[in-house]
Amino acid sequence: MSQRNLWPHFCEGNAIALLEGGAAYFPALGAAIDAARQEVLLETYIFADDAVGRAIAAALRRAAARGVSVHLLVDGFGCRAFVRTRMQALRDAGVNVLVYRRELQPFALRRHRLRRLHRKLAVIDRRVAFVGGINLVDDHNTDLPTYPRHDYAVRVEGPLLRPLHSSARHLWELVSWASLKRRARLPDAPLPLGVPAGEMCAALVIRDNLRHRRDIENAYLDALAQARHEVIIANAYFLPGRRFRQALMAAAARGVRVTLLVQGQVEYALQHFATQALYPALLNAGVRVFEYRRSFLHAKVAVIDTAWATVGSSNIDPFSLLLAREANVVVRDAGFAAQLRTRLLAAIDRGAIELRIAQWRIRSPLARALHWLAYGLVRVAVGLVGYGRGHDPL
Repeated sequence: MSQRNLWPHFCEGNAIALLEGGAAYFPALGAAIDAARQEVLLETYIFADDAVGRAIAAALRRAAARGVSVHLLVDGFGCRAFVRTRMQALRDAGVNVLVYRRELQPFALRRHRLRRLHRKLAVIDRRVAFVGGINLVDDHNTDLPTYPRHDYAVRVEGPLLRPLHSSARHLWELVSWASLKRRARLPDAPLPLGVPAGEMCAALVIRDNLRHRRDIENAYLDALAQARHEVIIANAYFLPGRRFRQALMAAAARGVRVTLLVQGQVEYALQHFATQALYPALLNAGVRVFEYRRSFLHAKVAVIDTAWATVGSSNIDPFSLLLAREANVVVRDAGFAAQLRTRLLAAIDRGAIELRIAQWRIRSPLARALHWLAYGLVRVAVGLVGYGRGHDPL
């Protein structure tokens, strides 16, 4: 067995609940913050000034007023409006707020500046944690408000709290050092950590810019290599590299039913057209591709052989796999995998359109060339602006 296959580190004894959409996630997060007595660690890419953002901000203020140690880490680009308009009010209320890489300045792009904090993670009292793809923004705050943005998160209790808590604390201290030029150690809370809460086996998989640069991608590749019956991947921004595409097609060649649920709405035009360049090869290889069109797809989840599942923040594109800080939970539990599979099949049934190879065979050579041009531009932009060999801990 390869060294890579010995990783990630799974632990038993967890209780992990699937949360579909903000309707399930935001009340659960708010209730956990309101129940906090010692510590709240919260990370987000977007913290919107809407009903959802204001409700979570109010819960953070209430926690700080009770004497809870509240630490909020936001991304400087995704939360640029929050930084300008709402951050100081939270600081004045006793919430500790740090910004991961300040907003990009026009015409001032530097190498590594596209490396962002894309994790959505919360750890409360070392007792409960939340991980997923859901930002602190109203699910209906889209150009298609009739139906909510489609996304997932998980609520975690049990020994998996150990790496979650450690990762959140480590990143806070790292950003504190980079921002304030001093190491700000967080106080150790006298709380139990890692107490068994269920029977699920799970692991935390992160992507950073030093030791874990390929960990999330490798976790997917290892699972795909072992797939024997079925693969279902739902990913909002799907632009995999060659290794990932080959793994999908190799699984299909072995007789595995491979299904992709991807974004059907045009949110970022260049990436949308770049993704379409990949469809003909995947469809020819027997991979089924569905575009979700009922609303905006924001999910980053997968189920393999009804025994392996992942929920997290990482897309399968250069931004997530090569640049951003991400966090996924991988679960080895038949019941959890079956539940996520059921929800994904329901999403496909009620809101997706299957693509057929005949649609792409009739496209003109010019259209195909433009798709590959878009793909090349995305990959080149990532290489030139954001991805390098230098050891940059942030």
